[in-house]
Amino acid sequence: MAKKKEFLSPDYLFEVSWEVCNKVGGIYTVVATKALHLQEEMGRRHVFIGPDVWMHRAGNPDFLEDPMLYRSWKAQALSEGLRLRVGRWNIPGKPVAILVDYKYFLPHADEILGQLWELYGVDSISGNWDYKESAVFGIAAGRVIESFYNYNLKGGEKVVAQFHEWQTGAGILHLKSAKIPVATAFTTHATMMGRCLSGNNFPIYDNIAQYDGEEMARRFNVMAIYSLEKKSAQYADVFTTVSEITARECAQFLRPVDVVTPNGFENSFTPASDQEYKELHDKARRRLVQVATAMSAEEVPQDALFVCIGGRYEYHNKGIDVFIDALDRLNRGGKLGRSVQAFIMIPSGHHGPDRELEAKLGGNGNPEYRSQTSHYLMNAEYDTITRRLGELGLTNSIGDKVKVYFIPSYLNGDDGIFNLPYYTLLCGMDLALFPSYYEPWGYTPLEALAFRIPTLTTTLAGFGKWVKDHYKKAHPGITVLERDDHNYDEVVAGVAARVEEMAAVEKKDRNKIRENAREVAQIALWDNQIVYYQEAGGLFPGP
Repeated sequence: MAKKKEFLSPDYLFEVSWEVCNKVGGIYTVVATKALHLQEEMGRRHVFIGPDVWMHRAGNPDFLEDPMLYRSWKAQALSEGLRLRVGRWNIPGKPVAILVDYKYFLPHADEILGQLWELYGVDSISGNWDYKESAVFGIAAGRVIESFYNYNLKGGEKVVAQFHEWQTGAGILHLKSAKIPVATAFTTHATMMGRCLSGNNFPIYDNIAQYDGEEMARRFNVMAIYSLEKKSAQYADVFTTVSEITARECAQFLRPVDVVTPNGFENSFTPASDQEYKELHDKARRRLVQVATAMSAEEVPQDALFVCIGGRYEYHNKGIDVFIDALDRLNRGGKLGRSVQAFIMIPSGHHGPDRELEAKLGGNGNPEYRSQTSHYLMNAEYDTITRRLGELGLTNSIGDKVKVYFIPSYLNGDDGIFNLPYYTLLCGMDLALFPSYYEPWGYTPLEALAFRIPTLTTTLAGFGKWVKDHYKKAHPGITVLERDDHNYDEVVAGVAARVEEMAAVEKKDRNKIRENAREVAQIALWDNQIVYYQEAGGLFPGP
């Protein structure tokens, strides 16, 4: 009779990410929501490590420093050359967070990279400054764990250190060379080669076996990143990724994964009651209407359909190209019974909010002034989104059925135009569209569903496939379009059709669709997903 597998419950769990107390992408939400789920079980034994990007200045809204927490160890760490701050991550549950001054080690970057080559064969020669910063941060995080273990633990504890993405992988290699008994896990949320290939319009799904990782890494000049990512995967005790889609890439370019650990979400991040949700919806809708009216210099109809896309600025990978082309199709000949107000909420480099737009929103601007972009873009002449909008004539002319607004700022509540966080604005939308080509998991569609927003994604998003495999009932709250290497035009048509469909929905049916959206999101709650991390824990070597 086979022995039943027992999952490892670590005495201490260190979790290292560039996005600890530093919101730059979807991994922030992954890690933050999982933290809340684990707080009751682990408390102070779940420790996050991130970069001190604020460089010891007060004001990081994500970090609450606590000078008394691990005070004696902190003094010891300083004597070892580790500059860090200890406190709490300012999210629900307020887990312990250690922020490392990795820049202190940058003058020694060449020495650190040389050691990675000598010990593990990491090829850093072509690495640029961003690569060096990440490698140095990973090493610094590994040293923090080593110091914490030696000072605070007795030696018999089961300790796990999980490292997210290649940017932290050097920490795994440091712990291996330090030979301390800490089990390591490496989680890639997207492979570098998958991102490069898809971003450069290489078909990656039909013929992934034809691509040699090292050859393509040299072709795209990402050899340093690829090398660090591959060695991190190879030397970690457990290697995980977030979806079966990405697991195929890992097997081709890095090594086979030990277990797939799909992402989850926490209900505590969403409105607690229908009344709270309605208040957020109304607040967001009022502001969306105000901004749309100011940007278009035209009154927004009361029954307008508000649609959006959000996420990372990856024009092809995230389906921004599909989103824009579908809006063009609707503007030229769609069967729309309502005006469409479309928001592209994609962070990009900018020089601050449009001052004329600010003046209009404050009641002092020129009423004839129109703006399609809410903030002054850096290198605006090279911006892909605004160039495509211009090519198609989606310029918000008076009378256009479809209006499009590019919001290139992080929506953290103080962007200068909306001054509301992304989640609040999401509540004001009628439809969220994420027609991705490359989306290892797909946190943006999951977030939208959790906030009761009807959503569209594709079968090339890990979450889209998860819905198809795990939610067998009717799901009017989410559309999952079939997408492959060759059916771009069909996907554009499918997105346009979904907008038309939602524009025709009667008011009495909208709440039913919203409630189904929320129900679908329940299949990816951490209550359901944490079991995969427990399975990963069971793969670690015993003490």
